[in-house]
Amino acid sequence: MSNIPKTQTAAVVPSHGAALEIRKDHPVKQPSELAPGECLVKLFCTGVCHTDLHASNDDWPLHAKTPLVGGHEGVGEIVAIGENTGECPVKIGDRVGIKWLAYSCLNCEQCRNGREQNCPKAKLSGFTVDGTFSEYTVSYVHHVTPIPKNLDSNAAASVLCAGVTVYRALKYSHSKIGDWVVLPGAGGGLGHLAVQYAVAMGLRVVAIDTGSEKKKLCMELGAEKWIDFKEVKDIVQAVREACDGEGAHCAVVTTADASGYTQAVDYLRPGGTLMAVGLPGEAKLEVSIFFTVFKVGP
Repeated sequence: MSNIPKTQTAAVVPSHGAALEIRKDHPVKQPSELAPGECLVKLFCTGVCHTDLHASNDDWPLHAKTPLVGGHEGVGEIVAIGENTGECPVKIGDRVGIKWLAYSCLNCEQCRNGREQNCPKAKLSGFTVDGTFSEYTVSYVHHVTPIPKNLDSNAAASVLCAGVTVYRALKYSHSKIGDWVVLPGAGGGLGHLAVQYAVAMGLRVVAIDTGSEKKKLCMELGAEKWIDFKEVKDIVQAVREACDGEGAHCAVVTTADASGYTQAVDYLRPGGTLMAVGLPGEAKLEVSIFFTVFKVGP
């Protein structure tokens, strides 16, 4: 397409730990250069995730490529598709979302079992391949997500990472209507979406965070109980008491602090489920093996 520019403005991390650079002359991959299965997306908007900061600072055990265009919460319009793309599920002009998982083979054991994120050939937007902090980006036709017409692009952007992440955690927790679910970090980017999904799924929410503004937000979104971790001395006991004295059925830990995990193991009731979402880079999960086995049973 002749109206696709050769260069664009993009936010680039030139090397690990280096300051972000706004480059006006970052190249745009041209339609003739697209491989089969690739598509060029003109972006309308993008969200920003804490993962982008980790990628830039290089403080995770996994290391992003550099130079790097970060971002994995983008919404835009497909303006070109690689020649010889077979069984293409999208077309030029479609509004689509670009997520953390940019590509997987869809054929290996992990992909066939619904764990595409663990595909040995997986490519990650804004981490192993360039992401959405740009005007144009290259993605893959079988992994971009069509955005419904009645959903605003700005609203859809955060759903593509924070929303998908916590929704999947709640879904795979196998929690049932009326179960207690605890959300450490409930007032954050992932947490406030988790509150809404959990309430819509019929779960009873105990929100853990700190500050009056976050309390107000969580309670307005439907949380039944609030625990301020800076004000409560014994979070484990407070959660147990909030959940009918027996502990929670499920905890979806969105905080990136190790304490959120160790406390969750203690306040879950027997048979409870811990869903790990937050990613502290170097922390270890230290729990009592005895009482963990005792709760779960042989």
